[in-house]
Amino acid sequence: MDLVGLIPSFGGLAFTVIAFVVALSIIVAIHEYGHYIVGRWCGIHAEVFSLGFGPVLYSRVDKRGTQWQVAALPFGGYVKFLGDSDAASGKDGAAMGTLSEEELSRTMHGAKLWKRAATVAAGPVFNFILSIVVFGSMIFWQGTATERPTIGTLVDVPVANSELRSGDVITAIEGQDTPDYVALNALRETLPRQPELTYTVDRDGASRDVTGPYLMPPLVSGLQPRSAAMDEGFEVGDVITAIDGTPVYAFEDLREAVEASAGAELAMQVWRGGEELTITVAPRRMDLPLPEGGFETRWLIGITGGMFFEPETVTPGPFAALWQGVEQMVFIIRSSLSGLWHMITGAISTCNISGPIGIAETSGAVASQGLDQFIWFIAVLSTAVGMLNLFPVPVLDGGHLVFHAYEAVTGRPPSDKALRVMMTAGLAMLLTLMVFALSNDLFCP
Repeated sequence: MDLVGLIPSFGGLAFTVIAFVVALSIIVAIHEYGHYIVGRWCGIHAEVFSLGFGPVLYSRVDKRGTQWQVAALPFGGYVKFLGDSDAASGKDGAAMGTLSEEELSRTMHGAKLWKRAATVAAGPVFNFILSIVVFGSMIFWQGTATERPTIGTLVDVPVANSELRSGDVITAIEGQDTPDYVALNALRETLPRQPELTYTVDRDGASRDVTGPYLMPPLVSGLQPRSAAMDEGFEVGDVITAIDGTPVYAFEDLREAVEASAGAELAMQVWRGGEELTITVAPRRMDLPLPEGGFETRWLIGITGGMFFEPETVTPGPFAALWQGVEQMVFIIRSSLSGLWHMITGAISTCNISGPIGIAETSGAVASQGLDQFIWFIAVLSTAVGMLNLFPVPVLDGGHLVFHAYEAVTGRPPSDKALRVMMTAGLAMLLTLMVFALSNDLFCP
């Protein structure tokens, strides 16, 4: 990775750092607040709630005796409960020995087992709740497409003669019926790849045949962060009209040309708001999750396609939107676990693991595409943080839950010596993973 090319100017670097810090701070604050509030409900006293590590920049003590602080290094946070020796919830044996029975019940090491387990699990759970609420709220705000393919707004594309209008209900394309979006999307494999098609639409209660652009032109409707297309300056709304001098009319033409290039540079003629320009881009090999599970490796430039129109939408009910939020979160978890397994087995590259530089660059790239995209990214990252914290690794929440499970089965917690050894081993594993991820940021293509 070219660190100099990460951000071309100080302003861009500052924007990237700010976006990263904002995203991480929100996720960490929600995670740690989950620990804090559930611990408080269970009668466990929090001595310190810290957003960040290192020198304290600001602090105050509330009426319950909890010190709330913001520290200089915004790369995490912690809640230190009564009886903890450190931010990782190690046991302070000396301090514990001076506490009364009543005070011991207010510590993370003397409270009832179910209270300790609930407090530990609350951090990841609150991350998942944040994700579901954000996904559901975004879906509720943006709406979902109507059952019948109906044009909401037309996208500006270079077509000589388009007679389509907002509000038209597309009932057929080139004589093939389109009763719903499933049928509409299925036509992508059979429609002739030409600049204009014949659409049958319902307009003002009457059926008529009109001319319009290809259903899914080579339109840039989205850009993947840290992709070849974003690096070369493509913008949302661009339409690719030719590749190496050959005209293209369908997004499938673009996809096939990119796949056939095997990474060789492609000169693309781009239409941008009425102007023509040429952008040269070299596709990159990328691993993509499949809806049915697993991954496929393809040559990509990082462009998301779309139809020549934005569908008319309806507002779903709040519960339906939240359920779709749950489904989105589950998809992210399944894809992440599948990706991890495929990396362990060697099926896909370990370069798919990003470190702090990669996450920061992605944060800035997503934020540059709009506030809605940035909020969605925060929800995705929150799901990932919640999932990773449940891994059964000492130091992480999942490791503490394993200790609690051991105590529930045997009737006694692991010995202090065993806990220290396992916590040290867990910290070493975590630091090794961080170094590996950082090396990916620096050396992976």
